[in-house]
Amino acid sequence: MPPTLKIARVRKSSNPIPAYQSEHAAGIDLMADLSAALEMAPRERRAVPTGIAVEIPVGYEGQVRPRSGRAIKDGLTLVNSPGTIDADYRGEVKVLLVNLGEQPILINPGDRIAQLIIAPVVRAEIVEVTELTPTTRGSGGFGHTGR
Repeated sequence: MPPTLKIARVRKSSNPIPAYQSEHAAGIDLMADLSAALEMAPRERRAVPTGIAVEIPVGYEGQVRPRSGRAIKDGLTLVNSPGTIDADYRGEVKVLLVNLGEQPILINPGDRIAQLIIAPVVRAEIVEVTELTPTTRGSGGFGHTGR
């Protein structure tokens, strides 16, 4: 049985409630809830409102991810990708966009600006220790295992 995602509008909007756009889509498209078009200059960051709040079931999280079409065409992506929406958050979902392109980008009311994935969460038991189990890799960091 799939989890239930409850969605509430935070204000009156002409945007439809987000939905899966195909039979096997992993994410639901989030739309810009704007009263007028928004221009984003190159390298500009904005928190763009969606006009919705969500109730994610306990044991799950919402992952806000870029839409690939806007990323490749315009350089539009997320500052914090993926962004996490915790199961206990009830405020408006805002998408933290950044224009990585060379030209200004226009975000119109109702534009699909990101996608929301609902994924299970495993919470670890946290234990403080004085020493960690050694491995062959050890403390080797970025690029340690090759290119």
